[in-house]
Amino acid sequence: MILRWQPMALKKLAVAAVALTVLTSLTDRSTPRQVVPSATAERVRERMVKLATAEEFVLCQALSPAAPYPIWGVDSTVSAGQGEVTWDARGPVDWQAYAQGEYIGHARLAHVPEYRIRVDDRIIFVFRLTREMTSYPYELQVGDKIRVESLTGDSAAGGIGGTQDDVRRELVIQPDGTITLPLLGQVRAANMTVDGLRLHLEERYTKYYKVPAITVTPVEVNTRLQDLINAVVARQGNGGQQLESTVNPDGRLFLPALGPICAQGLTVDELKVEVDARYDAAIPGVDITPVLTQRAPRYVFIGGEVRQPGRFVLEGPTTLMQAVTMAGGHLNGGNLRQVVVFRRGDDWRLMASMFDIQGGLYGKRPTPADEIWLNDSDIVIVPKTPIRVADEWISEFFTNGLYAMFPQFAFGNLNFNNFRSISN
Repeated sequence: MILRWQPMALKKLAVAAVALTVLTSLTDRSTPRQVVPSATAERVRERMVKLATAEEFVLCQALSPAAPYPIWGVDSTVSAGQGEVTWDARGPVDWQAYAQGEYIGHARLAHVPEYRIRVDDRIIFVFRLTREMTSYPYELQVGDKIRVESLTGDSAAGGIGGTQDDVRRELVIQPDGTITLPLLGQVRAANMTVDGLRLHLEERYTKYYKVPAITVTPVEVNTRLQDLINAVVARQGNGGQQLESTVNPDGRLFLPALGPICAQGLTVDELKVEVDARYDAAIPGVDITPVLTQRAPRYVFIGGEVRQPGRFVLEGPTTLMQAVTMAGGHLNGGNLRQVVVFRRGDDWRLMASMFDIQGGLYGKRPTPADEIWLNDSDIVIVPKTPIRVADEWISEFFTNGLYAMFPQFAFGNLNFNNFRSISN
């Protein structure tokens, strides 16, 4: 935090502070009086004059090791891609710009420029009715309810279903897309506009009435959209019109009325475009917003000469040295110069590489080039040193093998009498 004070007030404060500091440092209470050299006094006077004539003071945090000042260190960018930087390249580094706030962490760059959906990712789809006017007439659907009336074919009593022969009635379009009317029987109504159905009924009823005067009134429409909303509405928990789906091992997920959708490898925005386009073709009037709520777990497997081998979760960007630390560090006899990392490519082919992290873990290499970033499902193996391998071979062959079978060979008691005893 930077504070700016009034110049005049700070002049007096600074002069008093400097004078007190200098006098305290130059005066030794153990002796009656210390004479200040003239050169030192002159420097003090010049410094006080400089402070007193300053126009403005910029105050920051206390002058302590925790202050946001550069620290003497090594920055890997000094090499400019020309090789590994050693301790000889030390210089001022912007090490703690946030001082005591360093534990919060800097914003840094994004982990990846764009996230691609993968298997086991969990996505919530939020459904919203658009209620926007379409540029084309509405076509009746199965399940819609309409009212059919005739000014000449209905009885004078009026009302819905006045007599059996009245045309006036409310009808639900059946699964086969038809409605049933007196004198006509079954008439196809699905995928027809309201005005188109009216003209069709008037043409059919001219056989029975001179002027049918048919009226078709929509009562309940867009029932397929309502059925979709009813299928995804959350009746428990937080509520809302949303549906959670998990990407299957085949890279697909399933949504109502659409079936399987290939989601693996798409960004969230690309998935939205795909789902909106398919719903617009099947059930217009709904807008979908996919929200990634949980990423698929990422693991790294660490084995060999480490204290706690096993599987570890990659919760963030992780390097090779961090992985060894996660496993409790290396054991004595671990070959840190030949750490092997196995990796699967995008097409599941197996790759492997060898890295030297001994200098980094021992503090001899400030910016080790072998400090790589680990990938999901990487296998890190810390092998044994050649001396450790030889020692185990000797132990197995001689101590647990030859000497266990023939104790008389132990402790250097090798002579012909030993062989004679074996032959006997």
